[in-house]
Amino acid sequence: GLAMISLACGITVNLPVDPITTGPTQTEIINIPEPDVQLADVTLSFGAGKLSIEPGAQGALISGEARYNVEDFKPKYEIDGAEIRLETGNLEVNGIPNFRDDFENEWELRLSDMPMQLSINAGAYEGEFELGGLSIETLEIADGASDVRLKFSQPNQSVMDIFRYVTGASNVRLLNLANANFKSMIFRGGAGDYTLDFSGQLQNDASVTIEAGEIRVIPCGFVMAVPVGFEAQVRPRSGLASKHGISMPNAPGTID
Repeated sequence: GLAMISLACGITVNLPVDPITTGPTQTEIINIPEPDVQLADVTLSFGAGKLSIEPGAQGALISGEARYNVEDFKPKYEIDGAEIRLETGNLEVNGIPNFRDDFENEWELRLSDMPMQLSINAGAYEGEFELGGLSIETLEIADGASDVRLKFSQPNQSVMDIFRYVTGASNVRLLNLANANFKSMIFRGGAGDYTLDFSGQLQNDASVTIEAGEIRVIPCGFVMAVPVGFEAQVRPRSGLASKHGISMPNAPGTID
């Protein structure tokens, strides 16, 4: 089939629509051993569906299971020294994917607390990430139209050099961010609904850069929460400058 997309300038583009064939649900057990290195470089590549991540892998770097009913979504992984890649099968889409209502692709993953650099690349999906208590030294997330809830319920065991999140038109909630223990955070988003909650235990000074198509206060979908006890300086680049400081004795650091 063809999908017609009309652009603002009046041009109509016909794009092929790829039908996606579903079948019986299959379950794949995932068990990726810890590599014999000091720092693992982990990349998770996920297409459409549901992805959940939490601590708790025992005797493995990554454990869990994947349930899917599209044969080409069978997960595969590669280990090359310190580099570990886990990705959604070999589905090749030449046009716009046309998923049936009974489409299923769900990963439930557990990570070990081995020191790691973690990258998550995803498309249109639902994500539920609990990363508290792990040892993440860098965290890079890039996704499309997504609905993601990410939290650090416990402090990250490593100092995170950078946490970068780049997203499209999404609903993203980032919770307990002080527990991420990052030095630098960069968040870039398009039109969407974003909540950034910096509660938790801030161990060191940190810098945060936030870029979005439009940043508005609570009524229009952008919320940034800084808990009592932290000093925060907010410097909008839109020309409407403001500075907000909240300080309490024994505040361990500042977010700037």
